Amino acid sequence: MDLSKILSVTGKSGLFKLISHNKSSFIVESLTDGKRLPVFPNDGVATLDNISIFTEDDDTPLQNVFLSIFKKENGAASNVNLSDSKALKAYFEEILPNYDRERVYVSNMKKVVLWYNQLIEKGLIDDKQDETKE
Repeated sequence: MDLSKILSVTGKSGLFKLISHNKSSFIVESLTDGKRLPVFPNDGVATLDNISIFTEDDDTPLQNVFLSIFKKENGAASNVNLSDSKALKAYFEEILPNYDRERVYVSNMKKVVLWYNQLIEKGLIDDKQDETKE
């Protein structure tokens, strides 16, 4: 799974695939509807491979959280009730038992599950470790 070209853009819902870039902008394609649009560095762009989840020890890369969900769900989409905060917290306790309960909010959990489901739908998550990562 290579998350280096999958982007989150502040203020825009869903995930985006990096198509190209130049000095002043990125051209991205929405994973939701396939529309292409320009985004700029000051728009708050983050690649998913640079995002991690707070834990009681070291932070855990988002890729590892996705792999944990993938294994729990046997490669299928998650069907946890996103509107039930107790269910989301219980789900996160299963997939990442040592997550930092004070710094990881329900909104973060919801976003992780939504992103996971979007990536599963597009076939962008598998259980193969990225050999370039350690």
